Amino acid sequence: MTNTPPVSRPARKRRAPRVFGREKATALFSALARDRPDPRTELDFVNPFTLVVAVALSAQATDVGVNKATARLFKVADTPEKMLALGEAGVAKYIRTIGLWRNKARNVVALSRMLIEEFDGNVPQTREELVRLPGVGRKTANVVLNEAFGQPTIAVDTHIFRVSNRTGLAPGKTPDAVEAGLERATPPEFKKGAHHWLILHGRYVCKARKPECWHCAIADLCRYTPKTPDPANVSSLGPRSR
Repeated sequence: MTNTPPVSRPARKRRAPRVFGREKATALFSALARDRPDPRTELDFVNPFTLVVAVALSAQATDVGVNKATARLFKVADTPEKMLALGEAGVAKYIRTIGLWRNKARNVVALSRMLIEEFDGNVPQTREELVRLPGVGRKTANVVLNEAFGQPTIAVDTHIFRVSNRTGLAPGKTPDAVEAGLERATPPEFKKGAHHWLILHGRYVCKARKPECWHCAIADLCRYTPKTPDPANVSSLGPRSR
């Protein structure tokens, strides 16, 4: 009797996490919109140029820290011409409290020079042109296009990446994958504010270490488990009886 070799079966492909359907995504953004009716960046700026600088400086830094530095910087340099006149040493003097300040000072001066030489001192309004500026990547470009020019772009930072994956709104292993997922999942009427709603929700509610699920506006729509209980209710139970 011959032994019949076992039939090998092809391994099952793992299904990619399913993004929200249109109805559920609409409910999610509607709830975030009610929670924060007027979302906007927390970086201080006075014009598109200072916004570019502020966002570029915010990499690996807090908005609060950037605002403290730029409050003084923008009083003396709120145009590319004035920033270029300051030079690297002059810019560095104002931003030493920000991480990677040497490299950022170099980039700020270089992007100011490019704006003057190639764009007549104006901030371009396309992503392709913006990302050519020193120190400006896709995320920075998307923030500028959204905030300064009202374009419905979504810039994926650590907060948006976390919220998109936790909720199941737009799961992805990379920022680019999450951005593409958000572009598909976000209903058109919410695209202008989506970036701000998600980033502020991640910053103040859906925090990295301990999400505050007990007062989350979208807890009933989020797939994250187990939900974090309200510390007030937990502490009110008192010590366990032995």
